[in-house]
Amino acid sequence: MVATDKFQKTPPEEANFNLAAYLKERQKLCDTALDRAIPVVYPETIYESMRYSLLAGGKRVRPVLCLASCEMMGGTIEMAMPTACAVEMIHTMSLIHDDLPSMDNDDYRRGKLTNHKVYGEDVAILAGDGLLALAFEYVALHTPASVPRDRVLQVVVRLGRALGAAGLVGGQVVDLECEGKSDISLETLNFIHEHKTAALLEACVVCGGIVAGASSEDVQRLSRYAQNIGLAFQIVDDILDITATQEQLGKTAGKDEKAKKVTYPSLWGIEQSRSKAQELIKAACAELETFGERAKPLQAIAHFIISRNN
Repeated sequence: MVATDKFQKTPPEEANFNLAAYLKERQKLCDTALDRAIPVVYPETIYESMRYSLLAGGKRVRPVLCLASCEMMGGTIEMAMPTACAVEMIHTMSLIHDDLPSMDNDDYRRGKLTNHKVYGEDVAILAGDGLLALAFEYVALHTPASVPRDRVLQVVVRLGRALGAAGLVGGQVVDLECEGKSDISLETLNFIHEHKTAALLEACVVCGGIVAGASSEDVQRLSRYAQNIGLAFQIVDDILDITATQEQLGKTAGKDEKAKKVTYPSLWGIEQSRSKAQELIKAACAELETFGERAKPLQAIAHFIISRNN
């Protein structure tokens, strides 16, 4: 387990913000919306498989980031919830496919058997496909009419880019190509995680802002904030793979070392990796200073990312 005192404490100006209560409330809203998004109809197996992974729990960091960004920019939860649901559907698809034997080959996710262990590889692949298709349909159909259609189109484009070969898929391909190699450069490692991890986190934050009508200048601020927390998120993931237990992680621990993957701790060591994560979070929060009090949720979530133990 990572000792949270190894990381920077929450700054005094954010200490009066009750992040635990905020996350609990927003997580409940997201869980309710996701549950309603996928009723079980014929053929039941595919819907049950989609729901199995989508509703398996988790912190809902990505949809909460989307909602927080929208609210910071003057929008409402109602405006952003369809996009928030969509990013969680896309994220869940990536987890289902990532756990497959041909990819990272894991038996557990969020403390439960992975989708392919319950429904078989064939249905698991199709469940991921189903969630991916539904994500775009959900944004298009359920975003309130009060949100201009050009903003919805921008959201669809950004989600597609974050997911595809220019984003998550491209990062995953390079990750697979580098597995077992010991001569991976920091530049390549950054490319992998800027695409595989940070791209979708960036889309969550930026799309929330776009729905609310953020200016191009504010979109750039949101983008830089999200890129920094995305990389910090991955650094912490790499550290936890070494230091946390399977029970804490909800998935197999120590996989990176077994797969001979180059990680940030393998390049920098654990302490330097922690320091780099702290620097990234500090830079992320600085991007939002112009928003004053409205930025507290996003700034607090940034600090939460480097103090988590799963």
